[in-house]
Amino acid sequence: MKRADTAEIAMRIIIDRPVPGVWHSLQSRDGTPLDLQRSGDGEPLALDFAVRVGPGPKFFGDQVRREGPSRRFVYVRVGQAAGDHASPWSRRMKIDIHDIDPALLARAAGGGIIVTTICGTAKDGSPACATVPALRRELVDR
Repeated sequence: MKRADTAEIAMRIIIDRPVPGVWHSLQSRDGTPLDLQRSGDGEPLALDFAVRVGPGPKFFGDQVRREGPSRRFVYVRVGQAAGDHASPWSRRMKIDIHDIDPALLARAAGGGIIVTTICGTAKDGSPACATVPALRRELVDR
């Protein structure tokens, strides 16, 4: 697919209720942490990135990972995985993007940011990991 056949879409992951003091980051193409952040007292964190979306929809970009023929997702690194070697946790959150409603993608291609909100704390009080479902997804103005 040619780059001209894709639309760049701004995306944001809001980590609601992250474990205080734990570092979080996006994962770059080469696996290193990007946009390192931590919450001092549990306030939400915001991680911004862009993807290119083509017909299908098909997703492309530095943060886009693939699993099988259709699953596409973004990794959020946590604790040691985010570069904090003193953390007792080394985890990754998998945030699916392949399931974004095509109508929302089409509206986002005209401007705005697709915001996906997730919960950053697991039921046991530790940082969330593995596949973390979206609590909500919406389009907001830039």
